[in-house]
Amino acid sequence: MGREDRQSGARTIDELLEQVRGRIDRVGPGEAASRLAEGALLIDTRPLEQRDRDGEVPGAVVVDRNVLEWRLDPASPYRLPEVSGYDREVIVLCNQGFSSSLVADTLRSLGLRRAVDVVGGFEAWAAAGLPVLPPGGRRDVGV
Repeated sequence: MGREDRQSGARTIDELLEQVRGRIDRVGPGEAASRLAEGALLIDTRPLEQRDRDGEVPGAVVVDRNVLEWRLDPASPYRLPEVSGYDREVIVLCNQGFSSSLVADTLRSLGLRRAVDVVGGFEAWAAAGLPVLPPGGRRDVGV
């Protein structure tokens, strides 16, 4: 589909991602691990199939993407207990660092100004040799 075929004002996902990344902060896997150790909340949005295949990050809270805003909005009656206020540092992790950028931007729109995402996602985390629980090693999900 060419640019002329799109609806007026519509953007491609690449254009949207570029715009979003201009508004958010991103951290590398090592920085994310350091912040997690210092008390940041690491949210893993990867689906069960990916976690079953690749493993999980120790200390991460798994939140299904379809309920994420309700679980992380400090004003929501459905929020996670770990989300105690708007100053909470939240690090979002997806598989490759694409959808996590969109999520971090959404969380910032909800008032979580310290929301960031991990460049390269879980794949970069694992490639950096950071801790990973083996597939099937955990099932505590914050959905």
